[in-house]
Amino acid sequence: MFVVLLLALLCVPLLELYVIIQVAGGMGTGQTILLLILVSVVGAWMVRRSGLGVLNQIRNRLNRGELPAAELVDGLLILLAGALMLTPGFITDAVGLLLLFLPTRVLVRSLLMRHFAKKIRVDRWPAGPGGRGDFGFGYSSGRPGGFDAGGPDVRDVNQVREIRDSRPNREDPDGD
Repeated sequence: MFVVLLLALLCVPLLELYVIIQVAGGMGTGQTILLLILVSVVGAWMVRRSGLGVLNQIRNRLNRGELPAAELVDGLLILLAGALMLTPGFITDAVGLLLLFLPTRVLVRSLLMRHFAKKIRVDRWPAGPGGRGDFGFGYSSGRPGGFDAGGPDVRDVNQVREIRDSRPNREDPDGD
């Protein structure tokens, strides 16, 4: 994976530079720069629009009590598309635009979700109050450290005041 990432980081800028030089040779340098700026501005607008739409979908799914898994992956892909669109170059802009269009985003999302579903392992283990595996801690007595300190865990402040007030040898602070 590291080698693939390293090759991508080295090859993509070289390919981008080659394509920009070829386009500038055909259109002219000024028009090429304007085209790169225009594509970035249009891409930023599309990312904002798509991102707000996905954010509303996430909110609606959460309000219904459902897990917005597909929408979260869509949001991640839109974020990636935005980063690609802001990177100067025609190749990264093309890939970013492809990720912004819904049909290709749905295809990439389904491939990613299928890939990660194979990688995730889900284990089930019993959990409950006082039982083994109690939220992963498994304390033998239900207390951290596995021992019971004895005595009450909670003290009633009013009861302590009543005991103090009922003592016969209590000195009166008012001097009566």
